[in-house]
Amino acid sequence: MGRLQLCVLFMLMLMWGTSPAALAGVVDLVADTAHKPGPRIVNIVNFIRLLEPRDSTVTEEVLYRTVWEQIQLMQENRLGGTFLLQYDALMDPRYQQLLKSLPDSLFEVGAWWEIPQPLVEKAGLHWRGRYPWDWDADVDFSSGYAPAEREQLVDTYMRDFKRIFGHYPKSVGSWFIDAYTLNYMYKKYGIVASCNCKDQIGTDGYTLWGGYWNQAYYPSQTDAYMPAQDEQHQIPVPIFRMLGSDPIRQYDSGLGSNGQGVVTLEPVYPFGGGDATWIAWYFQQFVQGACMGFNYVQAGQENAFTWKEMAKGLEMQFPLIAKLRDQGLVKVETLGASGKWFKHQYKVTPSTSVSFLEDMAGQHKKTVWFDSRYFRLNLLWDSGSLRIRDIHVFDQHLSDNVKKEDGAYPLFALPFVDGFVWSDRSKVAGLRFKVNDGRGEVDMRGGQPYVADSVPGHLLISWPLEGYTAVLHMDITEMEIQIHMSGDAPSSWSLNLSTASGAVLPFQAIAPHRVTCRYRGTDYSVNAVKGLFEKGKEDVFLIHPEGPRIILTFGNG
Repeated sequence: MGRLQLCVLFMLMLMWGTSPAALAGVVDLVADTAHKPGPRIVNIVNFIRLLEPRDSTVTEEVLYRTVWEQIQLMQENRLGGTFLLQYDALMDPRYQQLLKSLPDSLFEVGAWWEIPQPLVEKAGLHWRGRYPWDWDADVDFSSGYAPAEREQLVDTYMRDFKRIFGHYPKSVGSWFIDAYTLNYMYKKYGIVASCNCKDQIGTDGYTLWGGYWNQAYYPSQTDAYMPAQDEQHQIPVPIFRMLGSDPIRQYDSGLGSNGQGVVTLEPVYPFGGGDATWIAWYFQQFVQGACMGFNYVQAGQENAFTWKEMAKGLEMQFPLIAKLRDQGLVKVETLGASGKWFKHQYKVTPSTSVSFLEDMAGQHKKTVWFDSRYFRLNLLWDSGSLRIRDIHVFDQHLSDNVKKEDGAYPLFALPFVDGFVWSDRSKVAGLRFKVNDGRGEVDMRGGQPYVADSVPGHLLISWPLEGYTAVLHMDITEMEIQIHMSGDAPSSWSLNLSTASGAVLPFQAIAPHRVTCRYRGTDYSVNAVKGLFEKGKEDVFLIHPEGPRIILTFGNG
């Protein structure tokens, strides 16, 4: 047994207070499973529009030249990738000739599913947009069309794509593709992979909030933003989350406002994918952090941002990605190849994690994201304290046929902790780890956390506390969060949920072992197998350990 496996075993012994004999089964499991870190997968996905009506200086020639430059830089670094064509660009002979010249062994051509005027009219439908490509969500996304119209749009695109390239696309991406359209593409045309936008609130006229945070998931047959909880209710096409969000800063960007900023790998942003220090930090953590199944990031950029704006960032990113590939630290492949790998590897949506345990120089935050088919969780350490910043519950029975609200199309999961929406500029929401020091409740404080993913299905976290010879342990699995302390632990500790005073909360009833909730017409609950919920005086509720641990369970499947 290797050093890492022994360390994991020791952690388990500390967590559950059991003898080595009682953990014989775990010993065998760890010994028989030589832990290999999950692959770090990089997809370079560039999608292509023919025109940009929002800026008269961004001509069709500028957009074409951007794609040409992207290809040159990728080939200089021996990097393959995926180019996704919006229908207007698909029908342009320049893009056809350019993309046909690329070697199939490295490059993939697929579909970008935003809906421009030529596609609508070719399908025999009425165009409702203001421009030949209109970014308004009810015109731009297939969600804005009736189911029969969605089929007509898909059939028209697929027919022309096959006529031009000799086959149907295997990868189809968009900021969002509804479940009906995605399932139709799968059943009739055999697509193997899709991608959609990162989580965001209010950006570009739509909201995606609370879903599977990164990596990939199998969507529900009724809501393509929602992971399915079982194989019978899923569309067997993995959806990969795009844009490479900063796991620490993206979530809180714009905190206390109605929308969010952007802190991602996209090369056009000065802080993010256009900054050399940020890029180096991001990829160092990307290859080092515990990720359970695999880690994933999408690099690349839509041509509408132009080569002038993205060149600096891509010229820093692509050589680094190539170097990491040559060192065997990342796997660079097409979106379609990742989709085939995912489907071979997983029958249902897996549990994965993203761990960034070192911040940029001069900053003092660390984070862990966990996702399963049942819920997502985010932990944030900030200058020695810890809070659960986010917990959302998944429900495969939700629908993505939603109505426009306040000019946007909103898609949500079910909140139990929402550190963004429930905050304002004066108070940041979260489920905080508290200890009673005899004078009152104060934030629990500690040192550097340790995160391990060596035991299949378990994300194990240990956090040594300050002021006590004790360690707080967490064991996170696809339906549970278990929290326990070892050593000379404080006698009185709890998790306290605090929010801004004006936050609209989903909680209907708080009982000792269950919190029942209702959000946007859906009922759900979170149960404490161990631990006691208590309605707070200043806080919304507290969770006290019982026996002496907290075990929370999730899942409305």
